[in-house]
Parts: sequence; C-alpha cells; structure tokens
Amino acid sequence: MDIRDETRTEADRDEQELARFGYRPQLQRSLGLFSSFAVAFSYISPSTGIFALFGLGLTTVGGIFFWSWPIVAAGQFIIALSFAEVASHIPIAGSVYQWSKYLSGKTHSWYTGWIYLFAGMLTITAVAVTLPIALIPALNGMGWNIANSFHNQRIFALVFMVVVTLLNIYGVRAVALINNVGVLFEILGMVVFAFVMALFHNHQGAGVIFDSGSTNVTASTFLVAMFMSLFVIYGFDTAATLAEETRNPRKEAPKAILYSIVGAFIIGGIFIWATLMAIPNLNDGIKSAMSPAAIIDANFSNAFATTYLVVVSIAIFICLMAIQANVMRLCFGMARDEQLPGSSALRTVSPKLRTPWVACIVVTLIAAIPLIQYAGATYLAIAATGMIYLSYALGGLAILRARLKGWPKRDAPFKLGKWGIPVSIAGLVWGGAMLVNFAWPRAASNPTPNQTGGSLDFHWAWLNDRPVLWSVVIVIVGVGSAYFWLVQRKKPSHIEAPEGELVADAPPATAV
Repeated sequence: MDIRDETRTEADRDEQELARFGYRPQLQRSLGLFSSFAVAFSYISPSTGIFALFGLGLTTVGGIFFWSWPIVAAGQFIIALSFAEVASHIPIAGSVYQWSKYLSGKTHSWYTGWIYLFAGMLTITAVAVTLPIALIPALNGMGWNIANSFHNQRIFALVFMVVVTLLNIYGVRAVALINNVGVLFEILGMVVFAFVMALFHNHQGAGVIFDSGSTNVTASTFLVAMFMSLFVIYGFDTAATLAEETRNPRKEAPKAILYSIVGAFIIGGIFIWATLMAIPNLNDGIKSAMSPAAIIDANFSNAFATTYLVVVSIAIFICLMAIQANVMRLCFGMARDEQLPGSSALRTVSPKLRTPWVACIVVTLIAAIPLIQYAGATYLAIAATGMIYLSYALGGLAILRARLKGWPKRDAPFKLGKWGIPVSIAGLVWGGAMLVNFAWPRAASNPTPNQTGGSLDFHWAWLNDRPVLWSVVIVIVGVGSAYFWLVQRKKPSHIEAPEGELVADAPPATAV
C-alpha cells in the first residue's frame, strides 16, 4: 500500500472515531508523537519554573530542596498514568472536562472544566509575566537599559500574549514547528549549562543535595520548598487536549503524556543538581535567594550569563504558546457543548486555518485582566497552580468513580488493568495532600494581601485578610456556580460515545 494511502486510511479512522463521540472534525489533524510530546513538555517547561522559583526552595531548606523534584515527579506520574488511560479511551479536545463528562456527568464535568479553564488562563498570565523577568536582564546584557519594573513586565507580558495569540490562531502546524525547535533548544541548553557547571564550576560538590546550609529543615519547611517543583510539573494532559489534532491519538496521546513527565524530570533534575553545585557559597546563596541566573552570572562572563537568559526566555515563550494552545482548546471543547457564556461564538473555527480563533482571543483577553492588579509573578503562580491541582483532583474523582462502577469495559491501546483502582486512589491521596499544602495559610506560599508589604491590594479590608488562593477559588467557583445553576443546569449536555465508553449510570446520549 502507498504511504499516502496508509496515511489517508489512518486519518479516516481517526475521523470516524471522533464521529462516534458525536463530533464532526473541524480541527487540523497533523501532529505526530514528537509534536504531541513537545507541546506537553513545553507546558511543563522545566526552565520556566526553575528560573522563577529556584530561590524559594533554596532559601527554605537549602540544597535539600532538590529532593522535592523526584517526589513531585513521582506523584504527578501516578496521576498521569490514570490520565493516559482515559486519554486512550476518550481522545477529544478538553482533557479533564471531557473525561469527567463521560465518566461522571454534567455537573461534575462542568465544575471541573470551569475551574481548569480559569486556572489555565491564570497560568497564561503567570508565565507571560515571568518572560520579561528573564528577557529584560538578557536585553540589558546586550547593551539595552530597561528597568525590570512591574510596569515594564506588564507591557512585555501583554506584547507576548498578543504574539502567541496570533501564532495559535495561524494554525497548529506552525505552532508545532516552533514548539518542536524550541523544545530541542531548551533541552540542549539546559543539559549543556548543567554539564559545564558540574564539570568546571563545582563549588559545593555532588553532596550539596544533602546540605541544608543555614536553614532549618522540618516537614513544614520542606512542604514550602516543594512549591517550585509543584509549579513546574503539571500540564502534561496538554497532549490529550490536542487529541483531535493528533494522528492516532488513542495510541500517541498516552505516550506523550508520560514521556513529557519523564523528560522533564530527567532534564530538570540534572539542571537543578548542577546549579546547586555551582553556588559559590551556600549560606550566602541562601541569604540572597540566589537564582539560577545569579549563580551562572557568578561563575561565567556576562556573555555566558546573557546566553543563559536568552535560552530561558525562549523556553518561557514556548511554554506560554503551549499553555494558550491548551486553554483555547478547552474553551472550544466546552463551548462546542454549549457549556459557556457566548458558546455560539467561542466554538467558531476558521474554515481556512482550522483553529478556534474566537476562543483564542477571548482566552487572551481574560488572561490579561489580572495584569490590572499585577503585583508580581509569585502570587499569580500560587493561584494558578492551586487551581490546576484542584481541577486534576476533580478529574481524578471522576475516574475513580467510573472505575468503581466497572469502567473501562472496552479495550484501548494503553491500559492499567488491575492496577487502575490502586493508581487512581494513590493519585487522589497525593493530589489531596498537595491541595492542603497549597491552601495552607502561610506567608511563604499562600499569603494574605496584607502580608505582601502593600504590593497586592484588593481594596477591601476583609479580602485583604484572606489568603490569596482562598479568595481566587471562592470568586471563580462562586461566579461559576451562579452561572451554572441559573443558566446551565437545565441545558442538555452532549454525551454520546462508542459502546463501552460510558459508565453504567451515565446520562442518555443527547446531541447539541
């Protein structure tokens, strides 16, 4: 058989599979395994999170914070195993929203999707403002003179949000090409910097990961130190969100989900270890909350340090593009089911570019709103990450509920078999513990606005006394609940699937 005929047969099979779920093909199915992996890896982006929050881990428990990396990677991998299996059964744009819809029902899936949608938009904002924190010093290293102020960070963030919006509207092929090159650049850059530091600038020795320096290591402080790793290792379900644009998604999406975590764990772990070894003086580094950029600057010439910042800036830009690609497809997936305000517009797909361009623009506009009250990337990261873990927990509950009712009854390329229920339970225990960690009221990880030294002000005394994450969750869930119970509750939900993909008590199939 001719290769073109084989490809066409595969494409026909993928489109028929989508039709069995009651959807017509609208998006361009052009991604292979590497592109799917690369988008998920870019969302995780070890460079972005390590650059942003390395200092938090270092100042809290010294070099011992390294051990948060394998612990978080292992916990998230357990969750990813369940997600990979469900992605192999339900290859539709929307990840946890769609999975909850088919495995639990309308109300559960709506809340899961609503929380994940706003968590994703907050993540866009958090990453967009992290980009100028790396880029402005890089430009200054090249001879520019730009103040790294909140005002300038806000302007840069808005510009790059517009750029990635245009790229994502242009099409998934262009995004995949840029993303693939960017991922290779990030991986090579991190590995090269890591080996150069470890081989030629090893001031602390390999045992630095057992050295707490001048810090006091307790269970409480270690939980705070975990926040860098927690902020990095999520978003792996992006490979499933792009399932309708991936060839043979039942087989390739699960691989991409798991490979993205493994890849990020290896590359990020090597870089963190090498960076810790390159700290000239551990106690001084702890006192000054030394960042990777400062550590590299202390060991190398200005040109080398500037090169590192350029590599990080590229990685953050690619990360921003991948996150927006994820969130716009979730928005499209929910709108296609008539689950959002203005769904008829949000589900619009360009017939020429085959991208949900309206959803893309709206996602960017809403993501820009927090910049009005911008007080630093840290507070955005706290709110975004906490809500992501909440939506993952809701998705995990839907999966466990379905497993206890006998799902899956149909075979799929990736399956956990008898390990399904234990893996789901372990994932929920891990996710639940981390939700408590996120929500715990403390100045280091979930401060009140009054604990930020005046940089964050909600202009309401009562709200300024409440932890940031609590306020964000209450507002988003509160507004969502009012909309759902007043408008959405009585609307039909699109639930249609191949035989064996629904749980026993799933609602009857209805078309929207």
